[in-house]
Amino acid sequence: MVDLIVVGGGLAGLAAGYEARKRGLSVRVLEAARRPGGKVGTVREAGFVVETGPDAVVRYKPWALALADELGLGGAVVGTRPARPAAYIHVGGRAHPIPEGLNVVIPSRLGPLVRTPLLSPWGKARAALDLVLPRGPAGDEAFGAFVRRRLGREVWTRLAAPLTGGIYGGDPEALSLLAAFPQLKALEQKHRSLILGSLKTLRRRRSSREGGSLFASFQGGLGALVEALAGALGPALTPGVRVEGLRRTATGWRVATAAGALEAPRVVLAVPAPAALRLLEPTGFPALEALAKIPYHSAATVTLAFPTLGLPPRQGHGVLFAEGEGFAARGFTWLDQKWPGRAPEGAALARAYFSGPAAEAEEEELLALALADLRRLLGELPRPERAWVGRFPQGMPAYTVGHLERLRAIEAAERELPGLALAGAAYRGVGLPEVVRDGREAVARLAGDS
Repeated sequence: MVDLIVVGGGLAGLAAGYEARKRGLSVRVLEAARRPGGKVGTVREAGFVVETGPDAVVRYKPWALALADELGLGGAVVGTRPARPAAYIHVGGRAHPIPEGLNVVIPSRLGPLVRTPLLSPWGKARAALDLVLPRGPAGDEAFGAFVRRRLGREVWTRLAAPLTGGIYGGDPEALSLLAAFPQLKALEQKHRSLILGSLKTLRRRRSSREGGSLFASFQGGLGALVEALAGALGPALTPGVRVEGLRRTATGWRVATAAGALEAPRVVLAVPAPAALRLLEPTGFPALEALAKIPYHSAATVTLAFPTLGLPPRQGHGVLFAEGEGFAARGFTWLDQKWPGRAPEGAALARAYFSGPAAEAEEEELLALALADLRRLLGELPRPERAWVGRFPQGMPAYTVGHLERLRAIEAAERELPGLALAGAAYRGVGLPEVVRDGREAVARLAGDS
């Protein structure tokens, strides 16, 4: 018997296993796939460094980089290449720079918003009504409805939806405001006007999208963090083992696998909500309905390598597409322009991101869609030399309205079943920093720290 079993070897599970080892607990981390890391996947070949899943962490959420420091990776952290402007949104057949100084979609500087061609004069005038509109009701609401209520339809379709769709995927319209962007509701409740509140509170600490200050990765890609965690866990990490069942015992938990059963007084379930639901159904877990109501959507990436000779110029780090522009992808990232050391001399990398129904296509269709979108965006292209595809069918959780109530039910149910904690992207944040934090805090809860 070990002190703790972690089911799931994605980043949350690896962080949980590491935290347990740090606390002196004996631990086993069980991962169904042959490769740990979950959606974090770095391919290194022929001088290319390609992420098939997420490609960055944000610096202002410190948990992933703090873990990297503990693992000795602090010196391997890299920022994005300087670019002004760094990112664009394609609206009305053209790509326009994203206005500087945005807090999600709220300006902390009025000048860039006034000057941006992303919004028409009417759209800017409608956004300015936020300065005089009354405070909205307390409580949760759909993010799309909130932005349209405060800032108007154009800000939603031309700024907010492309930006948040690129982060959360799926349908950003249906996101829970309180779960995904609680700071925006807090601005409205405290200052009445989002713009006034942003101008008052965010000028000193705003994070620019320029100059490489916001995003970070590692030399060799995000896979370096997974590899360091796997190395720290050693034989405690067991890939290629699928957990088939979970039941309570007099002393804790029994975890059944095809290779046999393991027992421990504590278990962390660091798996997607549907997998947690399957395992918890026989246990009497009181919040099965809440788990079942966490929706998921599909995501996919396609990365294409081109010779730079003959490739049309690309602007900044990438471009997002507004709805109705006729593109299948959510946007493109120019990886060789965003990060140092990602492509050999004379080569370029273009990465397309898909979510929702488009992401459910098979690999060959995804490649064709990415190439068609890229040709429409840039014009004639040289023949791609290599391609990499990452597919995550029903792999991304969505925080829809009511998510916080579901989370409270799940947390209450955990307290009723001693020795059990749930962790991962389904609960308290979809970004890699939040996932790292969630895995480590799950162990802290089981150890009695909170």
